[in-house]
Amino acid sequence: MAETDTLWALLGQSADPAVAASLKSLVETGEDRALNRINALAFAAARGHGEEETITTLVHAARLGLFDLSWNVLCPGCGGVLEAGGALKTIAHHDYFCSLCAGAYEPTLDELVEVTFTVNPRTRHIAAHDPEALPLAEYMRQVFWGSGVDLPEDIGATMNEIALDTMELAPGEKAAMSLSLPESFIIAFDPVTHTTLFLEIKGEPTHERRNVSLVFSDFHANAGKLTLQPGPARFSFENKSAKRTLPGLWIAGDALHRILGKRRPFLTATRLLSNQTFRDLYRTGTLDKDQRFKITSLTILFTDLRGSTALYDRVGDLAAFDLVRDHFSALLTTVAAEGGAVVKTIGDAVMATFPTPDRAIRAAMKMREAMRKINEARGSEDLALNIGLHEGPCLAVMLDERQDYFGQTVNVAARVQGLADPSAILVTKPIVESAEVARFLAEQGVAAKERQAYALRGVSEPVPVYELR
Repeated sequence: MAETDTLWALLGQSADPAVAASLKSLVETGEDRALNRINALAFAAARGHGEEETITTLVHAARLGLFDLSWNVLCPGCGGVLEAGGALKTIAHHDYFCSLCAGAYEPTLDELVEVTFTVNPRTRHIAAHDPEALPLAEYMRQVFWGSGVDLPEDIGATMNEIALDTMELAPGEKAAMSLSLPESFIIAFDPVTHTTLFLEIKGEPTHERRNVSLVFSDFHANAGKLTLQPGPARFSFENKSAKRTLPGLWIAGDALHRILGKRRPFLTATRLLSNQTFRDLYRTGTLDKDQRFKITSLTILFTDLRGSTALYDRVGDLAAFDLVRDHFSALLTTVAAEGGAVVKTIGDAVMATFPTPDRAIRAAMKMREAMRKINEARGSEDLALNIGLHEGPCLAVMLDERQDYFGQTVNVAARVQGLADPSAILVTKPIVESAEVARFLAEQGVAAKERQAYALRGVSEPVPVYELR
């Protein structure tokens, strides 16, 4: 207990004290289920905290061992968790199959991989630490569905509305259920092994009993589809997996679709990878060197100091070093404040990522203001910053033992920065077409003026470039 108290004190000192206090209160008084796979964005909204402060505090809490990180591969159709691991490097497959939706999906980091936080057993033991003891309704809430599915408070009542019948099978156990099938679309489903059989019940009712069997193994499997007439049927289940299973017959009707259709925002892997605190605390080991993850949309920002070589000659090495250090410190602070992360520095240049274009634009404008203040304090104009931004798809990779990004989006952002001068921020069409960016620029009274379409080195088509003044 004394060790845990020390960790809570450290969390309050290293992260946002208000968020840390909320987490400590939740651990001390909250229900077990509220401490499993915490949705950082939902927690922030419910407790009245900022999203970035909440994410950063949870990252610190995970690093201290108060909570555990989980990277969960999601099905876009049902919102179910297809695989969960304590590190991104455990997501080792090119695609994942959802038997409930009968589809295979590539785990794109900004859409289909969420990051959640579960209280560590040493901090507090909760029921989800032993998922095989959870009843069906809580297993569905806490294990099967991801944190982006906005489930009703009384999930048990909803499950009773969906399920015709359910049972529990220990490893190696066999059992059967008999019932009369109504005219409907029914799914024989086990959420533990993700084994599924579709049943279309239609036609003239029959009094003849039909026999259907289903075997559960440790692999996700869709057994296809059967068409049966309404009437009596006997379902035989055999559990050949190493875990307890929870097979049942579900009606794929309005109640199920209401659950699947109600979604809420969640913390994506891309957003966490673009969090400065996460990059600082988890510098290595995020990905394996051979892993490549697609990101459908990421905003890349490049900066560079204008005339930095001449600066050293003009003011001397010591003064120039202090200036460049102050410049890097200001940029790092600005990027982190807008929910971004500095990926790397290249000489006097900086590459940073942001989950959305509007955050990057805010950061770019704050960077210019920060340079102005540094220059005012010195009574000079020594620091002048060139800034370029682009948004698009890319790959998350490991380069030189550091998590990095690769692709044409990165190349374009770097080339656009190369066209820039300190008089304007240069951006591409995807940036200015963002509704959030347009709204922010209008609020700031800033116009996006198209310069021209530039032929950029290594890019096949001319790229329209806009300037923000």
